[in-house]
Amino acid sequence: MARVWLNVDLGELPDEPDQLYACANVVNVACGGHAGDDASMRRAIELCAAHRARLGAHPSYPDRKGFGRMRVAIPPEELRRIVSEQCARLQGFARAAGAVIAFVKPHGALYHVARDDEATAEAIVVGAAQVLGMFTVIGPAQGALLKAAARAKLGYAREGFADRATREDGTLVPRGEPGSLLLDPAVAAERATALACGGEVDTVCVHGDTPGAVAIASAVRAALDGLART
Repeated sequence: MARVWLNVDLGELPDEPDQLYACANVVNVACGGHAGDDASMRRAIELCAAHRARLGAHPSYPDRKGFGRMRVAIPPEELRRIVSEQCARLQGFARAAGAVIAFVKPHGALYHVARDDEATAEAIVVGAAQVLGMFTVIGPAQGALLKAAARAKLGYAREGFADRATREDGTLVPRGEPGSLLLDPAVAAERATALACGGEVDTVCVHGDTPGAVAIASAVRAALDGLART
């Protein structure tokens, strides 16, 4: 079985535990759209290096008030510019630290819209590629974003979620609905194991802002590492 790795969305909160970086194989760093500033980006890059986690950009709709969780009506050409600017901001700090941005994962509502909307998916891929060149896109296991990455000849990592409940169509149960968050580390680890063994994902996500994220991420990483050794 191919190794399935853990990605964690970080650089979003002022009191983010350093331990989350130690758990992650890949860290998706907020780059100013929904969260993040110069100091948080520098800190995230430093912690990725310290814990040997690979670095990813986590662009979003420009929606700090709503944390990027609401769809924003933006023309595709404007969205391309926004994604490019966010990736360029993180890229500047990465280059200064001798780091490479190897992944791009859209955040929140932008992620979900990109699954179904071809123009949005194309804007994300093209906007990021204008700055970063080659990288691996992290996104839904099927849909428009996967196809856009293929057209651009970029790598693609199909993603599942350890700390979130999903609907039958694979979309996340909206936050605020009963059972949307999976907060028991053992349950999250079981879900990650099932996803990995199902063969339909390449990576599993834990959100850094999930309550108890350190315990959840630790359990999920241990489960995935255990599978890799079998």
